[in-house]
Amino acid sequence: MRTQYRLGIDAGGTFTDFILADKKGSTQIFKVLSTPTEPTKAIKNGLALITEETGLTAQEVVSNSDLCINGTTVGLNALITHTGAKTGLIATKGHEDSIEIRLGHKEDGYRYDPDYPPATMLVPRHLRKGVSERVISDGSVKTPINEEDVREACRYFIAEGVESVAISFVWSVLHPDHENRAAEIVREMMPDVRLTVGNQLYPQVREYTRTSTAIVNAYLAPILQRYVEAIDAYFRELGSQHPVRYFQSNGGLALGKVVSDQSVYAINSGPASAPQAALDVAEPWGDKNIITCDMGGTSFDITLTKDGQANVNKNIDFLRYRIGIPMIQVETLGAGGGSIGWIDSMGLMQMGPQSAGSEPGPACYGQGGENPTTTDANLVLGYLNADGLVGGRLPLDVDKARAAIKANLADPLGISIEKAAYGMFTIVNNNMVNAIRRVSVERGYDPRDFVLMGAGGATGAHITALAREMGISKVLISKLASGLCAYGQIISDVKYNYMAPAPIRLEGGAAAKKLDDLFTSLEARGRVDLAGDGFAEDRISIRRSLDMRYVGQVHECTVEIDPFEVTEATIEDIKAAFHARHKELYTYDEPHNAVEIVNVESTIAGHVDKPDRMTIAAGTGAHETLKGTRPMVFSADGIAQDTPVYDGSAMGAGDTLHGPAVIEEVTTTIVVEPGWTVSLHDTGVYVVTADAAAEQGQSVQHKELAEV
Repeated sequence: MRTQYRLGIDAGGTFTDFILADKKGSTQIFKVLSTPTEPTKAIKNGLALITEETGLTAQEVVSNSDLCINGTTVGLNALITHTGAKTGLIATKGHEDSIEIRLGHKEDGYRYDPDYPPATMLVPRHLRKGVSERVISDGSVKTPINEEDVREACRYFIAEGVESVAISFVWSVLHPDHENRAAEIVREMMPDVRLTVGNQLYPQVREYTRTSTAIVNAYLAPILQRYVEAIDAYFRELGSQHPVRYFQSNGGLALGKVVSDQSVYAINSGPASAPQAALDVAEPWGDKNIITCDMGGTSFDITLTKDGQANVNKNIDFLRYRIGIPMIQVETLGAGGGSIGWIDSMGLMQMGPQSAGSEPGPACYGQGGENPTTTDANLVLGYLNADGLVGGRLPLDVDKARAAIKANLADPLGISIEKAAYGMFTIVNNNMVNAIRRVSVERGYDPRDFVLMGAGGATGAHITALAREMGISKVLISKLASGLCAYGQIISDVKYNYMAPAPIRLEGGAAAKKLDDLFTSLEARGRVDLAGDGFAEDRISIRRSLDMRYVGQVHECTVEIDPFEVTEATIEDIKAAFHARHKELYTYDEPHNAVEIVNVESTIAGHVDKPDRMTIAAGTGAHETLKGTRPMVFSADGIAQDTPVYDGSAMGAGDTLHGPAVIEEVTTTIVVEPGWTVSLHDTGVYVVTADAAAEQGQSVQHKELAEV
């Protein structure tokens, strides 16, 4: 049932974004600097800003919201900086080192690099304790569990001050009794410790992936628990009538208790909401092939949606740690507004991945930063208004930006400040283009078949340059672009994943019944959990997936299917779906080979009411919103030209302008390069399209590249 407001909060590395929607269709965006060392402080600052601009107190907003949703980087930051909890591992004796042995090789891209260092272990060797027990591959017990080994491990963990424990035994997914008994002993001896049990968190075949996932979860659980408790308590003080929801890496919402227990799902929660937001923004044009680019102050995140479905990854190496649970595929690189420009040992200019973040931030922030950043370059090029970002709340110092670029780049390279700034702009764009290619071209997609969606506060300054390089002729940028992930949160559903091992060969009625019973059991659990969450049956939907392979293959691929009764007849439909997916991924299939299932998963979603879409009144012409002109650089020669600047907040539906131009919104700046036209739609979305001559130039460029 809708109340007055819905609040979405997305905590990024530099800015924390707030989206406030009301039942009348009004949607507003607010931004404050993030406070990485004290995350709740940024939320308090954001609510204070909402009060200042709307007159609504924090209590009025929170107590009258049907949902308050939080996407957080707390878990991600702890994993990046290795500041998680002191964690111990209880494993089958002889398998304590599986997380270091991994799968016998380094991550993809580095396996043949002898100088690539090993990953930092989240559990040091002395905190990995082996237990005498063994289950074999048919689920039978070869060696009963030695409970004294578990007790000895607990005594050692207590002496070492361990905060969190992960338990992962070999083949525990087929016979979980040993893991469950070990968990009982840990709870008896260490009642205050956070506990992660492998077969409960990630009940899937593959020991290394399951163990690594359990360790990452245990490592983050105390951090997320403290964060969730602080946020929940703060919102209760403000009179919240509903529990805070937290955004997960699987693209759905969950309660704080779920996030505390399954912290691994919160690692990449911020950018995971981008695909949902992008589909909603693009709905009026029917666009379902979308590449979303989110450039903030610290990082650049890319997600891809094909035919309305976001790419979901499982069993990936994330920040060098294998994680099995499903996550929205997000390609991330250090290319944000705070990315630092520097000169390498070869005398070449580079951008990032080092970032000035929000503390001290770019040199132009005037907070002590001395390194030249992307934001400094954009200011020197004339793209940004020196009066400041975020509606003037963050004034920018042009002299400090110029001084940082001059001292660190222009003078050492013997070029002008403007040429150095344009070089910075070009290099960071090339870095982002390469990342876009990784999620598109390298996965068999032609980016020219996609719409480019702008998200994040810094993307607007680069979006037409990125589209030009990729040969993309249509760009969409919402007025809410700088908080698009926060907007994605308030329109997303509650989502839970239920998994089970399923070593089944797809042949005969017995196999069909076993598979059908397994899915039915998983989905019954999901329905019960969502019913307890307040969802009626008609608000629940189900998606199924199976990890499948040809008999004899080492690796499997994931196949998605609709929920239906599994019978001998429909088994053939599942096989056909597998053959098609295998051919799509590997260019061939083997329809006469036997097929087997390894794991199954049901994704259960509880659908929430969506806020009304933003609407914009008709405009009277873009010329009416012209604020003036300022010198801007659009070429490598560093020569500036007077360029019109428009007030985005005054533009109305139908207002159209041609590049070169800049549109200044309160929380973002859109640079329209020469050769592009932009028109504001009545849903508050800028539609940017390549002019015919520019589009023809892109086609020639791509033809030449193809010939090369």
